[in-house]
Amino acid sequence: MRRLLIIGAGGYGRELASNIEGSGTDGRDWMLSGFLDDNLDALEAFPCRYGVLLPQPGDLHICAIGDPTTKLRLCRALREKGAEFAKVVHPTAHVGRDSSIGPGFIAGPFCFVSTNVTVGEFVTLNCFASVGHDVKLGNGVTLNAHCDVTGGAVLGEGVSLGTHAAVVPRVRVGDYAVVGAGSVAFHNVPAHTTVLGVPARRIFRR
Repeated sequence: MRRLLIIGAGGYGRELASNIEGSGTDGRDWMLSGFLDDNLDALEAFPCRYGVLLPQPGDLHICAIGDPTTKLRLCRALREKGAEFAKVVHPTAHVGRDSSIGPGFIAGPFCFVSTNVTVGEFVTLNCFASVGHDVKLGNGVTLNAHCDVTGGAVLGEGVSLGTHAAVVPRVRVGDYAVVGAGSVAFHNVPAHTTVLGVPARRIFRR
């Protein structure tokens, strides 16, 4: 049984640990053992049965960092040093058999991934996120709770959707764009752009 370390001992890291802990161990070749974090005191103020550990050969990893840019930078750096990444799918989540899922994938409680979906590396779906048929999710995409990405939509690398955000069918969201909480993207979103509202309109461009 291999150790699983959660990268990031912040709020989402503790949430992910709780989800894993409450979902049983059927069919797994790993066991959650603790966190990997540069702050050794990250858990000091929170009751938690797991600690911040040092990595060992043979460990598996999963990343619980919400910001896609930081997540991709850390995961790629760790992989260059030989780190391996697990896939963590909560038993209440559904992932279509004909979908392609990359390493480092997280599907939280009650997530839904339909058929013929393509998911890149280090993609995070928080609870109740929904991904429709034929969607493409680029590397590092983060969907927060209750997001809805509908049929044929394309999200580029590093895209982030705030809670309750939606992308309508066949809309494209460019690399490292942000669709704010509660927003609906009815039209294509350029790369490195933050949009907000219904319909979503540009409020910031990096």
